[in-house]
Amino acid sequence: MKNLLRFNSALIVLILFSAVAINSQNRGLSPDDLFKIKNVGETLFSPDGKMIAYTLNVPRPLNEEPGNNFNQLFVYNIQENENIGLLANKVSVSSIQWDSESEKIYFLGKIGEQKTNQVYYIDADGGSPKLVTNETSDVLAFKVSPDGNYIAFVRLEDKSKGKQEMINRGFDAEIYEEEYQQRNLYVMNLDDKSVRQITTASSVFEFEWSSDSKNIAAAIADKNLVDDSYMFKRLYVIDSETGIKYKLVDNPGKLTQFSFSPDGTKLAFVSASSVNDAVSGSLFVCDVPNTKQFSQLRNYTEGFEGSVIMVKWKDDNTLIFSSEEGVDITLREQKINEKKNKLILDPGIVVLRNFDLLNDNICFAGNTKEHPNELYIFNLGTKDLTKLTNHNNWLANIKLARQEKIEYPAKDGLKIQGVLIYPINYEQGKSYPLITYIHGGPEAAVQNGWETGYGSWGQFAAAKDFFVFMPNYRASSGRGVEFTMMGFGDLAGKEFEDVIDGIDYLIQKGFVDRNKVGIGGGSYGGYFSAWAATKYSDRFAASVVFVGISNQISKRNTTDIPYEDYYVHWGFWTYENEQLVWERSPVRYAHQSKTPTLILHGKEDPRVHPSQSLELYRALKLHGKAPVRLVFYPGQGHGNSKNTSRYDFLVRTLDWFEYYLKSDYPKDRLPSKYFDFD
Repeated sequence: MKNLLRFNSALIVLILFSAVAINSQNRGLSPDDLFKIKNVGETLFSPDGKMIAYTLNVPRPLNEEPGNNFNQLFVYNIQENENIGLLANKVSVSSIQWDSESEKIYFLGKIGEQKTNQVYYIDADGGSPKLVTNETSDVLAFKVSPDGNYIAFVRLEDKSKGKQEMINRGFDAEIYEEEYQQRNLYVMNLDDKSVRQITTASSVFEFEWSSDSKNIAAAIADKNLVDDSYMFKRLYVIDSETGIKYKLVDNPGKLTQFSFSPDGTKLAFVSASSVNDAVSGSLFVCDVPNTKQFSQLRNYTEGFEGSVIMVKWKDDNTLIFSSEEGVDITLREQKINEKKNKLILDPGIVVLRNFDLLNDNICFAGNTKEHPNELYIFNLGTKDLTKLTNHNNWLANIKLARQEKIEYPAKDGLKIQGVLIYPINYEQGKSYPLITYIHGGPEAAVQNGWETGYGSWGQFAAAKDFFVFMPNYRASSGRGVEFTMMGFGDLAGKEFEDVIDGIDYLIQKGFVDRNKVGIGGGSYGGYFSAWAATKYSDRFAASVVFVGISNQISKRNTTDIPYEDYYVHWGFWTYENEQLVWERSPVRYAHQSKTPTLILHGKEDPRVHPSQSLELYRALKLHGKAPVRLVFYPGQGHGNSKNTSRYDFLVRTLDWFEYYLKSDYPKDRLPSKYFDFD
């Protein structure tokens, strides 16, 4: 009898477990799942090729003290197929680097009671981290020399003695844009720990060692201001012993990444093609030292319908680069003496950005429609692509909605690409409400990979039976310089018409109910969402505006990147055509708004001042004809980094779309101010 009871109990448990498993496999993503999504970040081969060090971004749970995500350190042993967590607790590390003997991993972090970001190392087989630098301020970036004898690092210069004394006495007045501290370059000898300052009176941003550890290529600007970091960095070469530097290339405009050839005689770099090019996505190579003007250098991607992300040298004559190509990412090979590049990793397989290269192997963090970033390895010879980790195995029990690349014609015949995610319970022949997600920039692009996060909705919205449409409108990256320049001086013009054309395409296919179209996005996406809620209000039943622009005149006078705005977006100053700038401002049309609009903004945003959201709120509140709500996030900037702020944004915005696009509640009223934590 006891055995029978035990058997029946086990059977009941098994049935219940099976039912739970079946139900869990049939459910889509919920906002609470935001804190389960882990992403591999940096990846780096050990010099001996036996291991890959990588970082793993792990969300901070809501039941802990509010704060940013953790960034843990792992090592993958390639021969043993073994994954080891070296710093897999509540830490945040970055800028991982191997020593030349494949025995140590250096990184930036704050460990224990340390108050500032410093360089540490940890043995590859485990142990406790050891402090390397002990500077008075944060170390911002560092690189280990190829011979393993030195570390070059950047930190802010110290405040003057007089300024510090004034602060100590309580005189803490700040003189805007005059009291910046330069980003100086230092070199530490790892044997005796001696430190030498290499640069003064300028700011060093990105930098790379030459293979012989004698020279450092550096992106240097005159001032440590955000606009300078965007538009005014120029390429220099610095003698690491003497500190003597010379300008290598007087590149115009944006500059993002560069790499020495193995023999040190050439430098490949990724930059804008001109000062008006919004995307640093063109590939150049120059000699070291260089005798040519920028205009004389060969642009290896001239006419290429894509945007280069990162470049590495395979050998002295061969480059490997990753590139955005529409909604896909590829890897390509370029011989420096040949005109055409060769495709080595086809589009549509995996989405990646940065990568590391050792001999014939490439490692990177890659994502697909089915999973966030995991660690991959790709062999150039065999073309074998292998996913090495599975930090998101819980997704096996989650039902994901169908996702696909789409292409449609704009009014002028130009082909526009985008990504479409279907409602999770999609039935053919039935129309659904739509959330149109607009990426920022506009010099950015949506890829056909994992497009689900706190600010992009993706599968979270699909699980609530929304279509999610993510267009790469003209001015986006990934389609070449000509495509990007189509938005120059025409903000929210044909760019926005591309969005309308995409929505109409989905309506004509019978997918979308034209009366239930919503729009949302951050930064430039917030600008488009405000534009939709005012200028195009008759087309949108709900809008979510995050850190968005409402008044282009006041925005241009309050942003921390006015020169970037001038050079790559407008091409003229406001006083030269004030009427056009005002006409491209959403507040200009607030009086005709009939679109319920939720506005959200970080209170410490330096890029798009929070007053932009206040202007939109006030204009809509006074003159609009629909509900409007303004939410500020204390301590947050141009985007949310804190776990509680991210969760609030995700839940609040989804509730807004559900209320105004799906519910039967009166649309002339506001929903609850709060959401239910239960």
